[in-house]
Amino acid sequence: MNAPPLYDLSPVLHIMLMGVVVALGPLSWMWLRNPRAVPARRLQALTLAVMFLTFDLVLFGAFTRLTDSGLGCPDWPGCYGNASPSGAQVQIDRAQAEMPTGPVTHGKAWIEMIHRYLATGVGVLILTLAAGTWVLRRHGAGVSPWWPAATLAWVCLQGAFGAWTVTMKLFPAMVTLHLLAGLVLLALLCRQTVAYAHVQGGRAPVAIAASLRSLLFAGIALVWLQVALGGWVSTNYAVLACTDFPACQGSWWPAMDFRQGFELWRDLGKTGGGEHIGFAALTAIHYVHRLAAYLVFAVLAVLAWQLHRVSALRPQARWTAALLLWQVVTGVSNVLLGWPLLVAVAHTGGAAALVVILTWALAESRAGAAPMPTAKIDARERSA
Repeated sequence: MNAPPLYDLSPVLHIMLMGVVVALGPLSWMWLRNPRAVPARRLQALTLAVMFLTFDLVLFGAFTRLTDSGLGCPDWPGCYGNASPSGAQVQIDRAQAEMPTGPVTHGKAWIEMIHRYLATGVGVLILTLAAGTWVLRRHGAGVSPWWPAATLAWVCLQGAFGAWTVTMKLFPAMVTLHLLAGLVLLALLCRQTVAYAHVQGGRAPVAIAASLRSLLFAGIALVWLQVALGGWVSTNYAVLACTDFPACQGSWWPAMDFRQGFELWRDLGKTGGGEHIGFAALTAIHYVHRLAAYLVFAVLAVLAWQLHRVSALRPQARWTAALLLWQVVTGVSNVLLGWPLLVAVAHTGGAAALVVILTWALAESRAGAAPMPTAKIDARERSA
C-alpha cells in the first residue's frame, strides 16, 4: 500500500471550521455568563475558560499518546487527506486489515483527529483573546497585550510541534517537546488570568522575602526538569523497565546505560546508529526520573511549608502539598499496577496542575520586604 503524503493541506479549511465550532461553545458560555460585564471582565472569564480547556487538551494529548493513537492518521493535518476519519474509511480499513493492532485503526484515527479539532478550537480562542486584548488596550484599559500576543505565537509553534510529532513518526524528542510546549501554553494563560484578576481587583502581587522567591524559582525549575524526564519516560515506553518500588529490578542501582538512554536525537526504539535500544537504556531513563522525583518532592514540600506562612499564598501552598501527594500515589501506582491508562493520564494531569499552581504563586508574588506574620503583629499589639 502506498503511504499517504506526510502533509496534505487540502482539508485545512474544513478543520479550521471545526475549530471555530469548538470555540463557539466557550465563547457563548462566556457571553451568557457575563452579559453586562465590562469587556475586561469578559476577557478575564474567557482566559480562565481557555486555560481550563488547554488543561483538558493536555490530558487528551496524554490519552492520545498512551493509547498509541498518535499515528492514527499518519498524515497532517487531516486523515489521509480528509477532514475526518469518515472520509478515509477505505484507507483505514486497508491499514487495519494489514496490521489489526497497528498504529492505524478506526478508533485511533478518531482519537487523533478529535485531539486536532480540540487543539484548533483552543487556537481560535487564543486568537480571540489576543485580538480582544489589543482592542481593550486601544481604549485605555490597564491590560498588557503582549502576553496574549506571545501566547498566540506560542500556540502556532505548538501546532508545528504537533505536525512534526506525526510526520517524524513519534520521534521521542519531538513528542517530549510537544508535551513541554503544551505546559508552557498553560503557564502563559495562567499568567494572564492572574494579571486580569489584579486589574479587576485593583491589587498588586504580594511582597515576599527574596529567599522565598528564590526557592519558588528553584521549585519551578525542578518541576520543569521532572516533567521533561517524565515525558522522556513515557515517549520511550520506559515505565515498565522497573516494576518494583522503591528498588528497581530488585536492586538499588540496577544495570543502566545512560549514553543510550539519553541520546536525544534518535528514532523511537532505536539508537542514533539505527540499532535497537537496550533494556539497560530504558532502565536508566526510568530510574533517573525516579531519583529526580525524590529531590523534587523534598524541595516542593519545603516550598509548600514556606508559602503557607504567607497568608495571601496559602491556597497555592495547599494545592502544592495536595498535588505532591497525588503525584506520589499515581507515580507509584503506574509502576506497581503495570501502567494503567487512567493512572497514567492522572499522573500527567498532576504534573500539568503543578505547573499551573506554581505559575500562579509566581504571578501572585514579587520580591520585596516580606510582610510580618499575623501572629507576630497580634503579639506586638498586645504588648503595646
